[in-house]
Amino acid sequence: EVQLQASGGGLVQPGGSLRLSCATSGFTRDAITLGWFRQAPGSEREGVSAFRKWDAVTNYADSVKGRFTITYDNAKNTVDLQMNSLRPEDSAVYYCAAGPSVIRSNLASHSAYAYWGQGTQVTVSS
Repeated sequence: EVQLQASGGGLVQPGGSLRLSCATSGFTRDAITLGWFRQAPGSEREGVSAFRKWDAVTNYADSVKGRFTITYDNAKNTVDLQMNSLRPEDSAVYYCAAGPSVIRSNLASHSAYAYWGQGTQVTVSS
């Protein structure tokens, strides 16, 4: 059974940093893609970043490029999202997701991911 468990959200001031972590289990092959999505109230779910495990390809939304970094720890089977220089508009519920063999053009598409963890709230406010 595939399981994703996200953690690390919280309240931070603008300009601050947070690190989200998603523990994964139950995958039987390496051809998976791991992603982080976010959804603010009244907005659609947005792809934030993705990591393709078999070739280490990464993808970032334009709004987070240069501020967020996605990494995968193969020993721990966790995918982390380091978020720096946070802005109020980054506030949202963040979800980790996983899907098999997601092609590059679909890395930010939530429909390409079959498995989802519970969300973790990130609030950026002074």
